[in-house]
Amino acid sequence: MNIPEERILKFIREHHIFTLAVSKENEPWCATCFYVFDEKLNRFIFTSDDDTRHIMDAVSSGNFRVSGAIALETRMVGKIRGIQFSGIMKKLEGDEKKPARKSYVEAFPIARLAPLTIWSLTPDYIKMTDNRLGFGTKLVWNGTL
Repeated sequence: MNIPEERILKFIREHHIFTLAVSKENEPWCATCFYVFDEKLNRFIFTSDDDTRHIMDAVSSGNFRVSGAIALETRMVGKIRGIQFSGIMKKLEGDEKKPARKSYVEAFPIARLAPLTIWSLTPDYIKMTDNRLGFGTKLVWNGTL
């Protein structure tokens, strides 16, 4: 498996919220989602109800190719860091859902109180901006190589 470089993984580990972007009939929508990252399978695990707009748009359009972003919020230009990514979103069910749900609930214990619809997002492209390495420095990982 082609795994993103350590600086990208470290950034993903340091955060827990991404913005998910979907599109249905050329009409974009985004949502903010809490996540855990499964490094063994190189995927984000998140939960979202079937009746949310972003999930309904993806399901009804059949377009599970999505994009997202994670950003460090700072006003200091020299410390700007963030990633943008694209990949495939998938609803997890059955035996595939159990370990993903477990890791999600371990990260966010309050989630055990609700029925959870668990999704994975497997990135195939990640671009990281890290101005600490020099203004505008980009690290690119292409998982399809």
